[in-house]
Amino acid sequence: MNVYWDRVENAGNQYYLAKTDKGLLVTTLAGEDESYFSERVRQKEPGAVLIHDPQRLASETQQVREYFAGKRFEFDVEFDLRGTEFQVAVWKALYDIPYGETRSYLDIATAIGRPKAVRAVGGACGANPVSLIIPCHRVVGKSGAMTGFSAAGGIESKKNMLAFEAGHAALL
Repeated sequence: MNVYWDRVENAGNQYYLAKTDKGLLVTTLAGEDESYFSERVRQKEPGAVLIHDPQRLASETQQVREYFAGKRFEFDVEFDLRGTEFQVAVWKALYDIPYGETRSYLDIATAIGRPKAVRAVGGACGANPVSLIIPCHRVVGKSGAMTGFSAAGGIESKKNMLAFEAGHAALL
């Protein structure tokens, strides 16, 4: 299967995006390099033929640039989400968290009708394949504590992303 990709540069970091004909399949965050990106694509689509096609991802990359410029507060993209039914439900709930706001793992578990599945929500957040667009960084511990973030840079990256959004949320 053909998987099309492009990248966006912001503040010296490369952000990779891949999509199929259905929608976004994988994105990366700061500190995640091209080899990591390729590996993640092949986890989702083992037979992937990666084709660099900036035109095919023009809308998505433009929206990411607008996000980093503080001019976009939600994304309008299609997804090709590949995961368990539970994971996809969690990812859809994450997508609904407004810019500049946070929700607890318990909030997400409750929102999908599985209030006792708090740890599993954390696992689904860690497996989020499009974490740049589906904002797992907006999920915090019940007390508001910064917990669990599997992207490069860990909790520090999560704090930085939340601080970035907080600085622009006043524009809403």
